[in-house]
Amino acid sequence: MIGFFIALISGALMSIQGVFNTQVTKGSSIWTANAFVQFTALLVCLAAWLFTDRSSFTQVFHVQPKYMLLGGAIGAFITYTVIKSMDALGPARAVMLIVVAQLIVAYVIELFGWFGVEKQPWEWRKAIGMAVAIIGIVVFKWK
Repeated sequence: MIGFFIALISGALMSIQGVFNTQVTKGSSIWTANAFVQFTALLVCLAAWLFTDRSSFTQVFHVQPKYMLLGGAIGAFITYTVIKSMDALGPARAVMLIVVAQLIVAYVIELFGWFGVEKQPWEWRKAIGMAVAIIGIVVFKWK
């Protein structure tokens, strides 16, 4: 149950962050805003580490396979694409498309067992759920 609430908070924070980042971009540039976002995230993470964790930073370099270390680089492009999509579509439409894309890609990752995720069998109810989400986007966008 706690995972459910954490996921809801995550979604809310992602939407708020997207709006904030889009506004920051209007006063600077997209890559400057993106760098600032990533830098402030680094500061928050370092502070959290200082007060809670204090495990060795070098442990991260033992991660295998090494391409898993690209999460931060992917994060920079996530920030970029969220800003651009919110600017072009508005927050609600952009977030709907982002969430459906996340859902579809996450399900494909599970189906094929990519990136060390345990492979899951095909389930029609999940495919129907994704179709309902896509229909929801069409209904939401309908004028």
